[in-house]
Amino acid sequence: MRYALVFLILAAACGTPDYPSAVYARQPDPRNKEIVLGVGDILSINVWDQKDLNTEATIRPDGTITMPLVGDVKATGLTPTALREKIKASLVNFVKLSGGNEITVAVKAWNSYRFTVNGEVSRPGVYTNPNWIQVSDALALAGGPTRFADRDKIVLIRKSAEGQSQYIPLNFDMLASGKRPDMNVWVLPDDVLYVP
Repeated sequence: MRYALVFLILAAACGTPDYPSAVYARQPDPRNKEIVLGVGDILSINVWDQKDLNTEATIRPDGTITMPLVGDVKATGLTPTALREKIKASLVNFVKLSGGNEITVAVKAWNSYRFTVNGEVSRPGVYTNPNWIQVSDALALAGGPTRFADRDKIVLIRKSAEGQSQYIPLNFDMLASGKRPDMNVWVLPDDVLYVP
């Protein structure tokens, strides 16, 4: 009994981080949802039977694109489907559209998917990727933790819709070894991965 008490005190003193599974289970899997457009995304917009209206547009810093006949259209914060409906609603004032799928909005380059990897990694910085990636891939893009890194105190910092910061604790060795696959959460736009 006495030895067990000493062990518990020593374990508490070592400061071993606690990694509750519920924290990771609550993180979203963005692959099942349509992306939300942002600044820098390049779009290909086609209007069937109206070749003069087909265009390729980059979302500007003010969040808009320019569409023939319609002019400037706010695109940031919308999905491609929502943007298509917005363009369609504006175009009916100028041309006759028939059928249900006469306008397409395709994302040619998804440049607004940006995240930061900071701290004790080989190549800290802001990264983009053409597809969703997980924490382990984001760390690999940054060259992985340096030899000075505190590998069991990595934090993913994420802003909620209300603007509150959420801190998700990560352990590199558990991630890399596959002992805690639940820690390998998806990286969302504007996430910050910090390696102390």
